[in-house]
Amino acid sequence: MTDLALAIDSSDSGVLVIHGDGRIARANAGAERLLGAAPGTLAGQGLAQLMQGDTSDTVTQQTMRYLARPDTLPAYRGEALIRAAAGRPIWLSVVANALTGIPGQAGDALVVLTDVTLAKARETLQQKALEAMVRDLPLPEVMTMVCVELERIAPEVIASILDVDAEGRLHVLAGPSLPAYYAEALDGIVCGPTVGSCGTSAWRGEPVLVSDIANDPLWAPYKGLVLPLGLRACWSSPIKGSDGRVLGTFAFYFREPRGPDEFHQRLVDISVHLCALSMERTRASARIRQLVTCDALTGLPNRATLQADAEGLLATMRREAAGLATLVIGLDRFRLVNDLQGREAGDALLAESARRLQAEIRGGDAIARLAGDEFAVLLPRCTTEQAEQAATRMLASLARPIELAGITLTPSASVGIAMFPEDGDRADALLSEAAMAMHQAKREARGSTRLFRPEMNQRAKEQLTLERALRDALRSGGLRLNYQPQLSLHDGSGLYGVEALSRWHHAELGEVSPARFVALAEECGLSGELGRWVLDEACRQMADWRSRGIEVPRVAVNLSALDFRDPSLPDRVAHALSRHGVPASALTLEMTETVMLDTTPESLSIILAVDALGVHLSLDDFGTGYSSLSHLHRLPIDEIKLDRSFVRDLPAGASARALAGTVLSIGDSMGLTVVAEGVETEAQRDFLIERGCSVLQGFLLARPMEPGALEHWLAGATAMA
Repeated sequence: MTDLALAIDSSDSGVLVIHGDGRIARANAGAERLLGAAPGTLAGQGLAQLMQGDTSDTVTQQTMRYLARPDTLPAYRGEALIRAAAGRPIWLSVVANALTGIPGQAGDALVVLTDVTLAKARETLQQKALEAMVRDLPLPEVMTMVCVELERIAPEVIASILDVDAEGRLHVLAGPSLPAYYAEALDGIVCGPTVGSCGTSAWRGEPVLVSDIANDPLWAPYKGLVLPLGLRACWSSPIKGSDGRVLGTFAFYFREPRGPDEFHQRLVDISVHLCALSMERTRASARIRQLVTCDALTGLPNRATLQADAEGLLATMRREAAGLATLVIGLDRFRLVNDLQGREAGDALLAESARRLQAEIRGGDAIARLAGDEFAVLLPRCTTEQAEQAATRMLASLARPIELAGITLTPSASVGIAMFPEDGDRADALLSEAAMAMHQAKREARGSTRLFRPEMNQRAKEQLTLERALRDALRSGGLRLNYQPQLSLHDGSGLYGVEALSRWHHAELGEVSPARFVALAEECGLSGELGRWVLDEACRQMADWRSRGIEVPRVAVNLSALDFRDPSLPDRVAHALSRHGVPASALTLEMTETVMLDTTPESLSIILAVDALGVHLSLDDFGTGYSSLSHLHRLPIDEIKLDRSFVRDLPAGASARALAGTVLSIGDSMGLTVVAEGVETEAQRDFLIERGCSVLQGFLLARPMEPGALEHWLAGATAMA
């Protein structure tokens, strides 16, 4: 045999010489292997008939027509899907050229057959899988298609694909050749070091081959389940995401004890990649849907999802002539948690509140986070009495103590209820009415429940109108400041300073109470803008008085807790003082105990930066909250204000006397000025003077006045002195 003949014979490709009528003249060993023929048996057989092409494949049929009569074309390139002797389908590349100019070979052709099954498998699997993904077919359907195609390519295997959930449990995605009861038995099994091939592969994060299920300890608990199916071996590989996390497993079962060959390895490599791509895409789509439909912090459905659910529930309730309760739950003083403990603590409170509410609802109920600290619950087939009982349970659950940032809090919430059909028949209307009732509960008695009443609608409209008017007033100069004198008892009732107090006269409503519009500013996010206006206007007025020689030692301005969490506060204060030419010593900034209890380094640095400007710092309403001397000691406070609630009961109330005496002692021991506000009777004044209070403020001494009236009052006071 020549060297060329030896090379051709040892080639993996099949090389044949066929006559013009399609009969085989010669064949190498590679052709015999590809066609599953015994050595020396191919000569004289018809190639097209021998290959038994797939009659459903048009490309194969075209190739078969050529191989039956190769004398019709001088050259040919094509493909054919055939069945090998073992029944496995094989894709062959067919390249044929006429043997012209060779003596004795006229009309013959040289045919080269190459196994391209793996390339075709990859192409077919990728095409079908990607098309399924583009069509957004469900993941189980895509995985089933992969298994079916693999079993067609390799009939000796049974394919299965399992999903691994976040808790490490197995769930069958696809196993079309496995009975349903087998999939049910596998569902929910926890991955582990000895959980068959798939559970162990997911646990280890690497392929696991069990070539003999009957005798392998990994399958000991499960062999009674799988052996009756005629399955004797299982090879499982982990399906990993781009981050290396195991998403699932891909397995080949065999009907006899054995391991995979190179062909199976290549099929698995192709399939695992496609499965990972499809599973990651599905999880990403699910995540996107969750972001669109759910609240990211609590995982609850969002408002849009709730409204869609509500319309469906309402339609059902109409058909059943049943009631539906809409509850809106708002956490009380939630902003205080954010201000004192920071955003992380606030988020933790929201998440825990969501969990507690979920634990209180029934299977057919709906729950959502609306926005901020507000949640909603829909209770179908519910009466008003049942809704109130449910609200009571929810409030009790929410009120259980919770540990946040090292502090134990006892939260509370308020609930508003609107009923279908009594209060409305549209989801948006019922939610709005329940929210009105919830806000009414907050105003009247936090931690309580209110049913919607029609008159609340009018109040809500008035509130909205008032909010718009307040915005306009802030931007158009519709607010003004009055000033209430603070008298020092150390220098013959001289003027210690004045407190700037906001006033608002509405064209239609008349004088709007500061308690009302300041609270409104906090609710609608205008407290910062209000604080900036008060600071600038007070500095402007001080500059005007000083330019005209009117002696006002200092002006006190109230700022909100949010102002003292704003990093721009020191710059704002410095700018206001500089703009109007007012010395820092002429300005006092009053803070609430909420600010003092804020232990974050950021807030403390803001307060210290304000103090460094030289302004005075005052602690307002001291003793009414949760103050402690340790908090008071760490802040650069110049004065504390004795709250009017203590002064009101002086001198008759024993508790008021004790509390007032304590505050005065604290001020004396720490070298702080104590300002007693709300002094309205001579008895109160005399008691405070006797106890050594240094500064008094109240109606007994002087009411808040507009700048001009204060100037006249000062002139009269100077003349009397």
